[in-house]
Amino acid sequence: MDFVFTVCDNAVTETCPVWPGAPMSAHWGLPDPADVVGAAAGQWVAFRDAFRTLENRIRIFTRLPLASLDRIRLKERLDAIGKTAPPAQSASAAQGTQEA
Repeated sequence: MDFVFTVCDNAVTETCPVWPGAPMSAHWGLPDPADVVGAAAGQWVAFRDAFRTLENRIRIFTRLPLASLDRIRLKERLDAIGKTAPPAQSASAAQGTQEA
């Protein structure tokens, strides 16, 4: 493995397993959408927000110029990606969410 990303904010203080090959790691924490209580619509929104956030972070990650970044710079970039939010939802997408 080259990279390991942890995402569960509930487990941020837990010790992660040892990964073979000494991969670069970063915490890309998110609120656990499974913790949302209440109406199904609110739960759906929480899962959709988590998906959109991870999708955005993965898109940024896959565009990194890996060959030109040293380990320190790469670690900085990975940590910064973990702080990014999802892109703003378009008006038509938001409208579709309300109808669901």
